[in-house]
Amino acid sequence: MNFGEFARKRLQILTILAAAFTLFSAPQAALAQDAESVADAAVVAEEAAVETPAFEHFGADMIKGQPSFAEDGLVATMTFQEQYSPNGDYALWMHDAILLPIITVISVFVLFLLLWVMFRYRRGANPVPSKTSHNTLIEVIWTVIPIIILLVIAVPSIRLLAQQYESPPEDAITIKANGYQWYWGYEYVDNGGFEVISNMMPEADAVSQGLPPQLEVDNRMVVPVNTPLRIQTFGADVIHSFGIPSLWFKLDAVPGRVNEKMLTITEEGIFYGQCMELCGARHGYMPIAIEARSKEDFEAWVLSQGGTIGSGEVAEAEEVAEEPAEAEEATEA
Repeated sequence: MNFGEFARKRLQILTILAAAFTLFSAPQAALAQDAESVADAAVVAEEAAVETPAFEHFGADMIKGQPSFAEDGLVATMTFQEQYSPNGDYALWMHDAILLPIITVISVFVLFLLLWVMFRYRRGANPVPSKTSHNTLIEVIWTVIPIIILLVIAVPSIRLLAQQYESPPEDAITIKANGYQWYWGYEYVDNGGFEVISNMMPEADAVSQGLPPQLEVDNRMVVPVNTPLRIQTFGADVIHSFGIPSLWFKLDAVPGRVNEKMLTITEEGIFYGQCMELCGARHGYMPIAIEARSKEDFEAWVLSQGGTIGSGEVAEAEEVAEEPAEAEEATEA
């Protein structure tokens, strides 16, 4: 065997050994890479769980806006619910401090006049009836006084109307309430655009949890407290009406158009309402349940629903800001 053949055989042996080592080490490297990927995924999941706080809904002890029962107080069933919005507080004050006293005084005065006329001018006391046709002073009085009363009522009424249709600020959170036959869908436009479908909770489930039957729902509309809300309504099929008495809020949901009003809730709690427009066979079975939470709790709920924190405009601005940076990095590379 010459030196060339010996060198050729040595090279073949080394090649075979290298190939065998490669075949043996490749699965081990793949397994190590897979294990590392699994570990990284576990770390990411753990960090996400830490960053996304758990969310628990309020229980029956936090119900603040709901109809009153005669057993709890007969007077409460004949007046407005307690109010938890600025417009509701003003409207309730106007009713209690202005409208109710004026109505009471006028009613008592008219009753007194009727009784006085019936007694003073009865046939037994006046066998010869008076032939007076008119009295200028009385006609002036009963014309001027009603005008003054209407002016007193008009000033706070116009102010309340203006407040109810005040445009929400630019940083208001937009929530679109879509009316369907026969349930509601709440679309969080500024938080990723996800929609929460809300149906009436079965009566047995509501009673077992101490919640009001035919008012409680399976998925509440969660909103932040003390934050301007831009509530938009839309009818997906027929006309519905989004109404919550304890928040002094009512807005029709009309097919083909979007209505809009501002709402601010002043206290945490659960507030119930119902569709207030006859919309079909199950109109009476599409309740509204709003759960007002702190800003931190609201953000935790949004994240639990797969939504995002911040408006779409902010996200677009961040994307625009990232594009020049990426272009600059590509240029440097």
